[in-house]
Amino acid sequence: MRPIEYAEKAIKTMQKTYDAKDLPPKGRFHYHQGVFLSGVYETYQLTKKEEYFAYVKDWVDSVTTENGEFLKQDSGQLDDIQPGILLFPIYEKTKEKKYKILLDQLVKEIDEFPKTTEGAFWHKQRYPYQMWLDGLYMVGPFCVEYGAVFDRPDLWDLTIKQVLLMQEHTRDPKTDLWYHAWDEKREMPWANPVTGQSPEFWGRSIGWVPIAILDDLNYLPKNYPYVKELKKAVVDLLVAISRYQSKEDGRWYQVVDKGGQAGNWLENSCSCLFVAALCRAVSQGLLDESYLQVAKKGYRGVINSLTWEKEELQLGSICVGTGVGDYKHYCERDTSVNDLHGMGAFLLMCVEVEKIK
Repeated sequence: MRPIEYAEKAIKTMQKTYDAKDLPPKGRFHYHQGVFLSGVYETYQLTKKEEYFAYVKDWVDSVTTENGEFLKQDSGQLDDIQPGILLFPIYEKTKEKKYKILLDQLVKEIDEFPKTTEGAFWHKQRYPYQMWLDGLYMVGPFCVEYGAVFDRPDLWDLTIKQVLLMQEHTRDPKTDLWYHAWDEKREMPWANPVTGQSPEFWGRSIGWVPIAILDDLNYLPKNYPYVKELKKAVVDLLVAISRYQSKEDGRWYQVVDKGGQAGNWLENSCSCLFVAALCRAVSQGLLDESYLQVAKKGYRGVINSLTWEKEELQLGSICVGTGVGDYKHYCERDTSVNDLHGMGAFLLMCVEVEKIK
């Protein structure tokens, strides 16, 4: 099957499992649904099948009111801002006022969100002075698109600042990989008392980084300040990631730099994100075409890991999610089949691989 056919099989499987309004966590405007539905929307853009757009819109309408209010949304964490990227195409297509009201509400939350002393977002209000890699995806693409659509270039500057500060504080100069998190106060048990960095390179957290930056670059003017630095950050990280690809399988490990060590395992969501980012970076001229071989090997590794229940696609080896911890913490995290994190990443991967064929 072509990559886009795998994407459509994945969507059909999920639609059989969940009506749009029932996507978990049911009734909440949250990134679990946002990540998956971002992949559905990307598939819609490629196939132009209106049923996919309708599925996205049906979910948004199920968690918001006609007056432009969220039924359940936590303004104290970046995770509940990410689905805001779905509001842009719906507003553009319908011109309904409620979607603009929702967009503006999310920007208000961003404007008021607490930051480190240097101006980087805390990951959650209950995690003061902590930056997590995931946050770049949760808020950056939304900020940059809002800035482009509604003339808020200050949001471009804010987003660029987040990326550069995250790189400064989490990048390991020996490997060019980025640690999962950083604690400005050096108070968390996981924080290095000197650097504030967490101890491990968690796959999916790293996977969000190039995806987020490449999304950011779609809306930033080409000659905007620090665009070159953002492009270099993507290239350096993807080159580094490529060095840790499993030679036999083609996928990447849960703890990226410790493949083959006891307890570690090949994880599908990060593998999908790395493949998607590599394809995008090549198509945008940031990476040499030789990196498509890395991407294609990773894609085959994920596809070979699929199982089927009749016509329904089963994507396993997906980390259900995690806080920050040590090696044992990441290796002992539960896995799930067809978890929304993984299915969203799978859709993004299939769309990007389809584009390069």
